[in-house]
Amino acid sequence: MLRVVESRMVERSKIQSQLTEDLASPDDIPRLRQLKDTESLQTAWDEWKTNKKLLEELAPFLRDTDETMRTLAEEDHQRISGSLTRLLSETFPSLLAPRSSTADLPGALLELKSGVGGTESSLFLATLLRMYERFATLNNWKLNTVSNNINEAGGIKDAIVEIKGEGAYDTLRWESGVHRVQRVPVTESGGRVHTSTVAAIVSYTGLFLGDMELRRLQVLPLLDEKDVQNEQLYTMDEIKLEVMRARGAGGQHVNKTESAVRLTHIPTGITVSMQDERSQHQNRRRAFQVLSARLMDQKITREIAERRATRNSLVKSADRSEKIRTYNYAQERVTDHRIGLSIMNLSSVLEGDALRDITDALNQDYAQKVMEDMLTEDGA
Repeated sequence: MLRVVESRMVERSKIQSQLTEDLASPDDIPRLRQLKDTESLQTAWDEWKTNKKLLEELAPFLRDTDETMRTLAEEDHQRISGSLTRLLSETFPSLLAPRSSTADLPGALLELKSGVGGTESSLFLATLLRMYERFATLNNWKLNTVSNNINEAGGIKDAIVEIKGEGAYDTLRWESGVHRVQRVPVTESGGRVHTSTVAAIVSYTGLFLGDMELRRLQVLPLLDEKDVQNEQLYTMDEIKLEVMRARGAGGQHVNKTESAVRLTHIPTGITVSMQDERSQHQNRRRAFQVLSARLMDQKITREIAERRATRNSLVKSADRSEKIRTYNYAQERVTDHRIGLSIMNLSSVLEGDALRDITDALNQDYAQKVMEDMLTEDGA
């Protein structure tokens, strides 16, 4: 890894020597941008060299006959060594990792659906939805409810929310996977702990893991209409469009006009139904947006698998049968199984605050694995 960093710094030095202080021509713009992009790496490299020099200067004091001097030197040695380890294991990988191909997506579409579990399933789904609403607020993202289906017990059978903001998709993509919760349901009179799961799946169909209670949680890239046009995710020849009367609790509008819309993408079998909006035009627009998001998520997952065929960490996170996280109410603990991280503050996670600790750690783990791939490919 250090050879890669040093190579980048040599390249940066060459660019600096070639450029003048004033912008000479439009041809210099890419190189100036490259200098800007490597500023943080240069700072980290300078810190590395400084600390390495300090360690060399401390070496004689570690053998000092004076116990006080030797103790102070050992303390300094431990502190500086810790800084070097952090630079090597965290800072350099994050700075060397290529920019995410999904970094510019305008947001994410978060879909939650309850499955087996009845009332307890829908009540916990409502808890998860509130967690992501809080998380969006803490990150200054804009959250808009596209649709939800509230049951009589106050839980939510299914919901779709769109979350817009910088970095929303790149952060929320780590939520894809199977979430497991262990707690005493409010409907349990005997005080027994029940285990339920939440699964993140790309497809629209339900998934059953034995007799475990299951819901699905889906994080999809949110696309604007112009993005869909650029991506060419589908053609209208591949779409089956059906309109029908909306179903609901009643009222003047319900069941009098064919405002509900159902789309089927024939090649993949993906189906999207939408009836929450007042007009067929609005429901149609929403349905196409959800369909585009699902197709984009499939595309991104496929590209990741192709690019990193020798490593399966991210593929596992997209494998909807893989358990990624456990929420244990009795022990106030949340554990992310992909990186072995446990947070002994379940309440803070569900409030959205400590969820950032988990997503940051997953981002760091991803950066390290990308760096390992780069080193393998370069033979470093």
